[in-house]
Order: sequence, then structure tokens, then C-alpha cells
Amino acid sequence: MCKIKIFGLGGLNENGKNCYVVEIDDDIFVFDCGLKYATGNLLGIDYIIPDFSYLVKNRKRIKGVFITHGHQENMGAATDLISQIPEVKLYATKFTKFCLMESGIKESNIIEIKAHKKINFGNVSVFPISISHSSPDSVMYVINTPDGAICYTGDFLIDPSMMGAYDSDIGKIAYVGKQGVLCLLCESSFAERPGHTSPKHKLEDFFKYVIKHNEKRIIFSVLSDHLYTINEIFNAAASTHRKIVVMGKKLKNVIDYSIANNYLTVEEGIIGDLSNLKDPDCIILVSDDKAYPYANLNKILGGYDKFIELKPTDTIVFSEPKYDSSEKIFVKLENELAKFGCNVIDLPKDYTILQHASKEDLMLMIKLLNPKYYMPVKGEYRYMVGNANIASILNIPSENILLKQNGDLVEITDKNLEDKFEHINVDDIFIDGNSTDDIGDLVIKDREILSENGIVLISATVSKKDKVLLVGPEVTTRGFIYVKDSKEMIEEIKKICEEVIKNNITPTYIDFNLIKNQIRDELGRYLYNETECKPMIIAVVQEV
Repeated sequence: MCKIKIFGLGGLNENGKNCYVVEIDDDIFVFDCGLKYATGNLLGIDYIIPDFSYLVKNRKRIKGVFITHGHQENMGAATDLISQIPEVKLYATKFTKFCLMESGIKESNIIEIKAHKKINFGNVSVFPISISHSSPDSVMYVINTPDGAICYTGDFLIDPSMMGAYDSDIGKIAYVGKQGVLCLLCESSFAERPGHTSPKHKLEDFFKYVIKHNEKRIIFSVLSDHLYTINEIFNAAASTHRKIVVMGKKLKNVIDYSIANNYLTVEEGIIGDLSNLKDPDCIILVSDDKAYPYANLNKILGGYDKFIELKPTDTIVFSEPKYDSSEKIFVKLENELAKFGCNVIDLPKDYTILQHASKEDLMLMIKLLNPKYYMPVKGEYRYMVGNANIASILNIPSENILLKQNGDLVEITDKNLEDKFEHINVDDIFIDGNSTDDIGDLVIKDREILSENGIVLISATVSKKDKVLLVGPEVTTRGFIYVKDSKEMIEEIKKICEEVIKNNITPTYIDFNLIKNQIRDELGRYLYNETECKPMIIAVVQEV
């Protein structure tokens, strides 16, 4: 009999940042370690990672981190975890291992695994099963315990026509279900979509149509980690005698590795080089980045790309998923490209590049595994509720459907749920640039104030000997008012600050902290009354 705890450090009530912890007695197993890209209101933040404090505190109990596939939402925070726990081991399939190493993780931290090869940890084992997704070598995990199996699907869809590195082993999934599944953690991203995701994810015919009906140069904007889509573009261009030029080091590395390891089969001679950019009918693959949406295309449009000069005869194909956070950027770019004269093609509305389980896919997975407890994961809360409703349709009792948020603890002892409503403190960790430290809410708040109301800097110099004001106060503003048009307000600001400084100078002592606080208070009230704005006020008073 086991004492089992299950909770999410990320991925619940959000898209991205997937990281789920399963504790079996004293052992900790971590499944996925992803990041979430920042939305526009998180000024200057590049991405968000889970709070790893619990894992750092219990680092000696961690048996490993098991990555399902090579997308940033599922493995992007692994470098941050290793910076805090250098000894931790990541378990990943071959292509996922390549993706981890491309992100900067040393090979010594990675243990390469194969689908359907059991990994033993005493009386517990972890069994990876191949699953269909847009990244090759994707797997789901089955944790075999004395009390039954705990399954985590990762991202998947049901499509029997996907073969090779994209194949699903439905038979093994069904076999696990026959052995008895204690708890199933299943993704929720497309839970509100009716039917199966397949064949709406198949775009090869669409790409063939685009290539056939656009004889001039075509630029495809892709995501480098969506190899299935890249493969479809190569297949669509086969036998057209048009050269494909791959732009960007990251994208080229992915394609070269995929060709060398038979993840990608391309027609001989189809890949060109920079000299082919002048060909009137060449095809260009441009890699986009979810952290900086459409940055490369904006660069090309602005004329800043070293190699590609945009032409009005070009056709631009957005062959990548759209995200809510980048919708405004996309619409603006699409408008500017249209003004330039380019032919802009977007994916048909009924089709998707994201390969997640729709309603019928989820139903099939639940039926195959027939779990006692069902825990929707991965997705905003309304999608998780939709996923829970699907489980209810399949007669899983409502008390056995576990709708949780990050940090909420699920405890199962001797195969029975003990919902004590315990919670582990977790938080979002904001990462800016190369820093591995959390930026924090206060910094974000300061950035919001600066972006909305600007800054007012007051500087003054006081004589240390005579205790009199020597210089200033001088006023500097950024993002608040235009100084040349606001001379009367600037003079009033100086008057208020000068009065505060003089009132707090005594023959023996000057309280600089009191001066700064009073300047912020009195000046803040004045500026709000005059402008209804609250700029950041910084007072610098020095003694010489």
C-alpha cells in the first residue's frame, strides 16, 4: 500500500508552464518542466517558470524529471531547474534530448530513454508509451505503483495514420487500462472542441495548393519545434523543382539533425543556400519565436534583414499557431504586409497546427485507460472544466474528478482519496533576459507605473558645512510631461521641493530620508491634482 500525492507546480488554469509532481511514499517524480511566455502586460519579462522551491527543499527525494516532448511549454524551464538543482536527471527520448541540449542543457544531465522500455525505481517503475503529437518521439508516462498505475498523457491526438516517430501505440495504452489505472492526468487544451482533432491538423494539401498557385517567391513563417508542419512543407514542395532556403541557425540545426536521424525525409537537392534567395520562385523558411512573435518577419518588412529583401510579389504564409497574447502584433503585421503589396495567406479557420486532444480524442483515452480518479491538467480553467464534463459523460463519479489549481494537493492513501484541501505555496517566477532570479511583482508594478505615468526626478545639493541649499532643486521628467510646454508646472515643482528641503534643514542635522519622503508625498498630491497622473517620483538629495 502506498501514500501518493499529486499536484501541479504549473500548468493548471493556464496555458504553458506544465510541471506536475507525483510523490509515492518518499520518492518524487516530476513530469514535464515547461515555461510560459509573457503576455504584453508583463513589461520586459521574457518568460515565466514554475516556483521550484518545493523541489529544491526536497531535492534528495527526486528520482528524475520525465519530459514528454520537445516543446518549450513542456521542457523550457529545465535549464532553470538545473541551475538550482544541478544533480537532477532529465529522462527524455532521442529527439527531445536533442531539443534539451539545443536549449543549453549538458548531455550529462540527460538520460535517453526509449518508448516501451520500463525504467525501474525499486517497487515503482516508469513506462513511456509513444503518442502522436507535432514533435517526434513524443511519449506519455505510466507510473506503476503497488496500488495501480498513474498516467500522464502529455500532449496528444488520436490519428492512426501518423506513423514512425509520430505513431501512437494504442494497444499498449489499452493494455495499461486492463491492468488497472488509479489516476489519469489528461490534457485539456482542446476539450471544448467537438469531434477528433484529426484530420484538421493535416496541412500538406493546403501547402501544395499555395505552392502551385503562387509562382513567385514564397516565405513560410514556422515554429522550429513544430517539425510535423515543417515536414509537410517539404513534402508539398517535392517535385516542384523549387529550392527551399532555411533561414536561422536554430531552424537549420533542427532540420539538419532531423534529416540525419531520419525524422525528416526530403527530396535530394531541394534544400538551397543563400545564393538561391535571388531565385524568383524560391521557398524560404523563416523561424518564428514565441517569446518575440513575428520578430523575423517584422525585421524583413522593416528592411533590416541582412539577406532577405522583401518584394511586393512575395507571398507570405503564416504556417504557425496563433496565440491570444500575439493577436494584435499579427494583425498589425498582416496589415503592413498588405500595404507593401505582398500576398498574405493564413491557415484556413477549420485547421490547426496545434495537435491537442479534442473531445472525441479525450473520450477514447478515458475509455482505454478507465481510471478510478481523473485529473484534468494543462489548460485554462474553463478547458479543465470542459475536460471534467467529458469524464462525467463517461460515468466517472463527480467525487472522483479532481479539478485543482497549482499547489492544490491530491492525496491518495491505500487507493482511496483523502481530500484534506492542503495546499503547497507556489508562485510564478518572472525571468528577464539571462537572469535566473525572479524579477518579482514589485518590479513589474514599477514598470507599469513608468509605462503609464512616467517618472519625475528631483535632484538637489546641500552644503555639509553651512547647511544651506547650494544647487537645485533640478527637475527631470521622462514619459510624464513635455518640459518646454509645461514651464509653469516645472517652476511650481521646484518651489514645492525647495520649500520641503529648507523646512527640514537645521543648523546641526539634515534628515535626508524625511526630505525624500515629504517630496514624494507633497509633489505626488500636487501632480495628481493637476494632471490626474501618478508618475514615479525619485528624489536625490546629496551633501557636499
